[in-house]
Amino acid sequence: MTQPTARLRPRALAALACAAAAALLGPHAPAAAQASAAAFPAKPITFVVPFAAASATDQIARALGQAITHQTQQPVIIDNRAGASGFIASQYVAKAPADGYTLLVTTNTTHAANEHLYKKLPYDPVKDFAPVAAVGKGGQIMVVNGASPAKNVAEFIALAKKDPGQLSFGSGSSSSRMAGELLQQLAGIKLLHVPYKSNPLAVTDLMGGQIDMMITDTATGLPQVKAGKLRALGVSGARRSPLAPEVPTIAEAGVPGYEMGYWFAVYAPARTAPAVVQRLNALLVQAAKSDSARASFYQPTGTEVFTTTPGELAKFQAAESRKWAQIIQAAGIQPE
Repeated sequence: MTQPTARLRPRALAALACAAAAALLGPHAPAAAQASAAAFPAKPITFVVPFAAASATDQIARALGQAITHQTQQPVIIDNRAGASGFIASQYVAKAPADGYTLLVTTNTTHAANEHLYKKLPYDPVKDFAPVAAVGKGGQIMVVNGASPAKNVAEFIALAKKDPGQLSFGSGSSSSRMAGELLQQLAGIKLLHVPYKSNPLAVTDLMGGQIDMMITDTATGLPQVKAGKLRALGVSGARRSPLAPEVPTIAEAGVPGYEMGYWFAVYAPARTAPAVVQRLNALLVQAAKSDSARASFYQPTGTEVFTTTPGELAKFQAAESRKWAQIIQAAGIQPE
């Protein structure tokens, strides 16, 4: 009877050792995780942006990055990976190490619209990411070339009805595209859609006369309006923009019921430690509300400071996905 006991003794001792170690480490593990998160970041953070430099998403990433650097004394690197409707940047972050140092600064394009615009995505907007924080939302502006014969929304609609399918509109984001699609639906017109990798590229072509109209984020379109290169016909929100109070809403300019906007949010790779996500959330919320970010981005672009907890962002994203699905289906857009 003693021999079986002797054979089991090493295993029993090993089990007891593991249990003892767990007992010693268990109470201290949460504290250690919190201490690690409190020391975060210990090296530069990279903000991956799915759109080109000078886009609204790029601008808010830079404003938030500067504010976080001021808080933490750690650099924030902006990595623009534009193209493929945000696929490239989203996929890159989804596969990045889940340590909190590689984040996706994005919009409703990648995390609410794409799943309804494409049959297959190279990333899952829910399963592949840990929501960190929403950081802003705003409206768009409908612009045409300064030489366009359309002086207002009603005149543009009249031109479009005169020659169905002949006038074009450009878009470099899903928000911009859906804004144009919704205009067609509610105004009863047919336009030719011209896709771009980013809104700034579409604005360049609009100024050059290659396309006829676009509804773009205010941050990208309004500076060209003020420079006299583009003409503003309307804004997409429910209220006039404080940056251009003379420009009517598209709804009051002749398209009742029209309203379209966009939002910005930050995501980490899935499986990022909750304590690190909470630390990032605190940094981003403070950055969004900082005087420097307000002065460099929010106020100049008319973007509203809109912040959430990680849990609130998850619920908001789900609601937005449902809303975008309805808009896309109503526009008759078939997934590509």
